[in-house]
Amino acid sequence: MTERWRLVLDGPCEGVWNMAVDRAIQRAQGAGLVPPTIRLYRWSRPTISLGKFQNANAVDWEACEEFGVDVVRRFTGGRGVLHDDELTYSIVASISDGVPRGTSASYRHLCAALVAAYRRLGVQAELTERHRGSASSPACYLHATKADLSVDGAKLAGSAQTWLGDTVLQHGSLTVSRDVEREAAVFGLDDAGREALESVTWTFAQAGVALPSESEFVSEVSDAMAGALGVSLVLASITPGELDDARTLQADVQVKRPGRD
Repeated sequence: MTERWRLVLDGPCEGVWNMAVDRAIQRAQGAGLVPPTIRLYRWSRPTISLGKFQNANAVDWEACEEFGVDVVRRFTGGRGVLHDDELTYSIVASISDGVPRGTSASYRHLCAALVAAYRRLGVQAELTERHRGSASSPACYLHATKADLSVDGAKLAGSAQTWLGDTVLQHGSLTVSRDVEREAAVFGLDDAGREALESVTWTFAQAGVALPSESEFVSEVSDAMAGALGVSLVLASITPGELDDARTLQADVQVKRPGRD
């Protein structure tokens, strides 16, 4: 019998809420209160999500204010990501749901769902074969790891994970378009960094890939992910308990500009 997972679809939300909800789902699923969940969502304004351990000085705060970019902190690791014109996914599941134990194995397992989504949309994505790029850059898209997806040498998508007991949260982005000038500015990149960012990243718009309507885009992605993971998805909302937990967790993902109270 095919395992039934929950599908949560959210429209544009503020960054603190998006990150808090992902963590609340993980906590609830780890406690056995909700089924494994795939969540697809958007962002209400451009937002940088810093990795859990990333220094808040990794961004240019004056540029963020100039461009109207929010800054939040993820519960997952990695480098900063500027979220804007994208569809973001999160997957929350446990060892008992078929996720293999260990970072590398679980990334390969869950990223297969992301590969399937891209291929459903006509993009021959594949897992990155080797680490490349600048390991010191604060910007995620200037560094590719074996947990990322690539096409023709360009980085398609990065994913980040965090484990809570036997339950993993993995999230990442399907980027439709990006403003490289703004992205370089908010991460304080010099001209060389901006040029590198422009040359190594990939978007649907840049590649000229025509996407379907919003509802069809979401449907194609969710169907492909379900097929790759061998599960069926049931559309549902997050529970009142998850909502309450997310409201509390917002304080943990808010980031203040250094030097300001």
